[in-house]
Amino acid sequence: MSDIMSKEQRSKTMSRIHKEDTSIELKLRKELWHRGYRYRKNYKKLPGSPDIALMKYRIAIFCDSEFFHGKDWDVLKPKLEKGNNKDYWVKKISDNMRRDDEVNKKLLFLDWTVIHFWGKDILKNTDECIKVIEETIADLEMAKYESDNDM
Repeated sequence: MSDIMSKEQRSKTMSRIHKEDTSIELKLRKELWHRGYRYRKNYKKLPGSPDIALMKYRIAIFCDSEFFHGKDWDVLKPKLEKGNNKDYWVKKISDNMRRDDEVNKKLLFLDWTVIHFWGKDILKNTDECIKVIEETIADLEMAKYESDNDM
């Protein structure tokens, strides 16, 4: 799988990839805001700087691109191993996946609920993503209510 772009084209394409305020983050944030949810974006006081932090509910939301976070890794990895710069990409994505796991564990230890969405799911099924968030909020509120009434 050799690159179909020239080095200059690939460099230009890669330079347009943002760490913050990506289209998938903006779409999900806009819908949450529209529904009355308030949040912190790229909240640096938490491990991993979640893309969206619903402080009131202690929910950390990550909007992950399929490529950089290793969706279908068993399919993607062999393709990368045939391509240009294979050692770099396999290591980079493996490290990203490992870091995602470490961040999840740290957040769970701090009593935060962690939700990850794939970019294409956000773009194609935003309402379903919102439904997952709202169901999580309902579950957390129910658990809090039950623990408050157990006394």
